[in-house]
Amino acid sequence: MMPLRRHRLACLTDAGWAVVRAQAWDAQARACVDHWAAHRLPLVVTRQPAHADPAQAPIALGLPAPLQWDRRRLAILAPRSALAWFDEFPRAVDALGLLPRGPRAALRALGQSLADCRAPARVYGGYGWQLLTGLEYLRESSDVDLWIAVDDAGHADTVVRHLEGFAPRQPRLDGELVFADGTAVAWREWQAWRAGRARRLLVKRLHGAAMADVSFLRRHAPVLEIET
Repeated sequence: MMPLRRHRLACLTDAGWAVVRAQAWDAQARACVDHWAAHRLPLVVTRQPAHADPAQAPIALGLPAPLQWDRRRLAILAPRSALAWFDEFPRAVDALGLLPRGPRAALRALGQSLADCRAPARVYGGYGWQLLTGLEYLRESSDVDLWIAVDDAGHADTVVRHLEGFAPRQPRLDGELVFADGTAVAWREWQAWRAGRARRLLVKRLHGAAMADVSFLRRHAPVLEIET
């Protein structure tokens, strides 16, 4: 099975959906789950329980509901046998049609500049889920959430410089830089930390989140130090 990673999409088998639908849901949540099952829509890998046996433990998945179900965030535990395959969120450029006309050119240019530096961006959050489901997620204030794979600190700095150059004030760019080992940081927090405006950096992992420690620094930013 492909390794688990936050923001990776998970598609269930028919038997898997039967297991999920059999769980105790209130009426609103059940309507949402039934829609997901009927249309074979994906779920998303979320933070996994700490100390779980990776070979035996069920997988923690999320279902972020659209506006019609009050944007509820439904938590699902599914057995590994329930998984049919994994997938990825859409590319950032696929979201162009959901943006107001004004910022489309800026997002297109950003997508190209990120691709040119070997850091293609994918869009999650409201924009990603609206693309995946065709359901309404977006509000006027919705951010464009990007996750971008980076190799190391230098690569992350290059990506952030491109993100900083996104001129439109709306929509606001948010999201994460994801390193090859699956650790992730919010790009705005990385920007502030590298500029010396923040003394600590929150690192997100599959099984939790904590301030950057020595092992993270040695792997990704060996010339820097922070308090731990």
